[in-house]
Amino acid sequence: MFQEKINQDIKTAMLARDEVRLLVLRGLNAAIGNKIIEKRTKLSKTESDVAKLEEASKLNDEEIQDVIISEAKKRRESILEFGKGGRQDLVDKETKELEILQEYLPEQMSEEAVREIVKKAIAETGATNPKDMGKIMSKVMPQVKGKTDGSIVGKIAGELLKG
Repeated sequence: MFQEKINQDIKTAMLARDEVRLLVLRGLNAAIGNKIIEKRTKLSKTESDVAKLEEASKLNDEEIQDVIISEAKKRRESILEFGKGGRQDLVDKETKELEILQEYLPEQMSEEAVREIVKKAIAETGATNPKDMGKIMSKVMPQVKGKTDGSIVGKIAGELLKG
């Protein structure tokens, strides 16, 4: 589903001459292609039938969503670094690209909603200090995957464990 939507949106961006959207979506398509190649390479070590290998190396929607999350994370990191370097032109460019990628991600959770999930995870795991961060992260991240950035979860968990 994701793959078809991205391909359709590429065609729409081409017709609309939306260069930024086209650039972002083509880059996303390339990242998905790289992930397929990576998966196929791993599978080729155990599977020799080409037809089975071809079918098995296709990405499902969850795997495609992981690629989109990764691409969005790269944009967020770039925005921070370009901001530190005083490059507002590049911050604006990366922000626009991030907005386009976020159209393909689930609605982002509010910080308060994430805070509640982290509090519940702390109570369930019995975490008491920052050394228990791994327990909390492993409990929380599957629940918020694609809906918030891991750095936000880490920041909130750190605050709650210190206080």
